[in-house]
Amino acid sequence: MVDLIPRAHLFGNPTRYGHQISPDGRRLGWVAPHEGVLNIWSAPIDDLDAAVPVTTDRRRGIDAYAFAYDGRHLLYVQDADGDENHHLYAVDLTTGERRDLTPIPGIAAAIVGLSRIVRDRVLVAINDRDPRFHDLHSIDLATGERSLVIENPGFAGFLIDERYAVRFAFRNLPDGSSQLIAPDGANWKPWLTFPPEDARVSGAENLDAAGTALFCRDSRGRNTAALTRIDLATGETRVLAAHEEADIGAVLQDAETHEPVAYSVTHARKSWHVLDPRLTDDFAFLETQGLGDWYPASRTEDDALWIVMARADTRVGEAAIYDRQAKTLRSLGSARPELEGAPLAPMSPAIIRSRDGLDLVSYLSRPLDAQAPGPLVLLVHGGPWARDSFGFDGLHQWLANRGYAALSVNFRSSTGFGKAFLNAGDREWGRRMDDDLSDAVAWAVAQGVADPARVAIMGGSYGGYATLMALTRNPESYACGIDLVGPANLETLVRTIPPYWEAMRAQLHRAIGDPDTEEGMALIRERSPVYFADRIKAPLLIVQGANDPRVKQAESDQMVAAMERGGIPVTYLLFPDEGHGLVRPANRLAFFARAEEFLARHLGGRCEPIREDESAGTSMQVVREG
Repeated sequence: MVDLIPRAHLFGNPTRYGHQISPDGRRLGWVAPHEGVLNIWSAPIDDLDAAVPVTTDRRRGIDAYAFAYDGRHLLYVQDADGDENHHLYAVDLTTGERRDLTPIPGIAAAIVGLSRIVRDRVLVAINDRDPRFHDLHSIDLATGERSLVIENPGFAGFLIDERYAVRFAFRNLPDGSSQLIAPDGANWKPWLTFPPEDARVSGAENLDAAGTALFCRDSRGRNTAALTRIDLATGETRVLAAHEEADIGAVLQDAETHEPVAYSVTHARKSWHVLDPRLTDDFAFLETQGLGDWYPASRTEDDALWIVMARADTRVGEAAIYDRQAKTLRSLGSARPELEGAPLAPMSPAIIRSRDGLDLVSYLSRPLDAQAPGPLVLLVHGGPWARDSFGFDGLHQWLANRGYAALSVNFRSSTGFGKAFLNAGDREWGRRMDDDLSDAVAWAVAQGVADPARVAIMGGSYGGYATLMALTRNPESYACGIDLVGPANLETLVRTIPPYWEAMRAQLHRAIGDPDTEEGMALIRERSPVYFADRIKAPLLIVQGANDPRVKQAESDQMVAAMERGGIPVTYLLFPDEGHGLVRPANRLAFFARAEEFLARHLGGRCEPIREDESAGTSMQVVREG
C-alpha cells in the first residue's frame, strides 16, 4: 500500500518559495517561516547563508513583496486577518527600518508602478477619499511623503508611463463594455472601446518606453485574445501574436524598451513562443532542462539573470537562478523538500466534451495503485473568471494519496480559452456551468475512473457556490460536498461586494443578473442555492472566514440556517481570523484534518489520524456539527 503523505507536508508552511531578484542583481528575496510564521527574507546573491528576515510578522504571515529600483528598499503589503484592506510598507534593507507608507485606517492600497526613472518613489492606488475608487499617489520611499497624482472620478484604473504620468484611463460602461479614454484638457475622450463580449478578455496592457506604442490583448474580430501593437500617432494596429485555441498568456517585455519579446499560451499545457531572436537560445536551453511548464518569475534590470520556476505535476515549486551568458542554472531548492521521494501522483490533461459541444480542458490525478473505478472528488475552481492548469497541486496529491481520483474541470466561463467560452457562462450560473461539471463526472464514470455511487464535489469561492448548487440541483449525483467561502444567495452577494469593486458591477450583473430589475431578480433567485436547500440529500461541510470581504459570513450563515429549518444535517466551520480562504497554517491543517475525516466517512478513503499539533493554535469554531 502507498505510504500516507502527512498533511503537514502538503498544507503546512513551505520551506522557501516566492523567489525574486533585485533589479541590480545584488540581492535575492523569498518567503520562508520565521518563528513559525511566513515572512520575507533577503540575502546577498553571493552569500545566501547570510539571509535575514526582512519582516517579523507573528500572526498571519506576509508573502506579497517587490524590490524597488533604488537598490535600497523592499516593499510589501499586508492586511488584517484577511480583510483585504492592504497597507503598503517599505523596508530599508540597509538599516532594517520599516515604514507604513499608507497609514490610513480602512483603506485598501495597491502598488500601481515601480519605475527605472523615478527610482525613489512608488506609485500607489489608495481609496481614502472615496472607498469605491482608488486615487493615484506618488510616495517617497525614504520619507513616506505622499503627493496626489490624480483623483479618480469613477474609473476602473489608469495606464501610466515610466515617469508616472497618466496617459489613459479605463472606464467600464453600463452595458458591460470597457473603454480606454485619453486626457482631453480637463476632460476625457474615448480612445478605444472593447464591446461587452470582448471586455473580459481584452484590454490595454502597457506602453513602450518611448511612449509611442500601446500593447493590448484584443479579441475583437476573433475569438481568442491576440497580442497587438497600436501606433499612438497613426492608430495603426498590428497583430504580434495569436493562437487559435487559447488567449495570449504571460508576456515577457524587454527590460529597456518594454516591447514584447516572448509570450506564453496555455491550452492544456503551457508553451512559450519567442518574438525577439535575441532570446531564442535562452528559451531553447531552458526547454531542455526538464523544468516542465516553467516560467521566468523575476529578472534583473540588465536582463542578465532570471529567476526561473519549474512547474510540473510531481515537482514542487523548484526555483533556480538562470545566468543568460553562461547558460547555467543554479538551484535554489524546492518549496517543500520534505516531499522529495514521496509517492506523488502524476497529473493527466484530458479534453472532455460537454453535452452542447464545448471542449472542457481538465486535469485528472488518480491514486498510484488505482486499477478499477473508485471514489472521485470533483474540484471546482473559484472565480469563475479563472482557470485550472497543469502542475503540482496539493489538493490533487492529497486526494490521490488518500485513495480518491481528483478531477479539475475548466467549465464554461473559465478564462484563457477565448471569449466565446468565457461568455458562454453568462447567466448560466447553476445551469450550463453546472451541466459541465455533471458532464465531467459522467466522463469519469465512462472512462472507468469513478464509481458513480462515490463522487464528492468540493470548491472555494465560486467553487463553493457550485458545490451548493450541484447538491441542490443534482441531489442524487453526489455522496457529499465541501463548500469553502461560497455564496449561497446571489442577491446578497451582489449587494455586499467590496466598495472598490464598484467599477466592475456592470460585468457582474451581465454574468448573474441585476437585482434592481425584475428579470434580473427572478434569475438571481432561481440560481441561488439558499432557496433550494431543502433538496439537499448529501452530507455537507461548509467553511467560512469571518472577515471575508467578498463572500460575507452571512452567505454561509444563510445556507446553514436554511438547512437547519429543513432538518438537513450540515457541519459548519467558522474561522474568526480568516478572510476569503484559509491562510494561517494552523487553520489550514485543522480544516484539512476535518475534511479528510469527512471524506473518509462518506467516500471510504484513507485518513491520517488527527495529531495533537494539528489542533493547536487554530481559531476554528465548530458552529454546527452535522
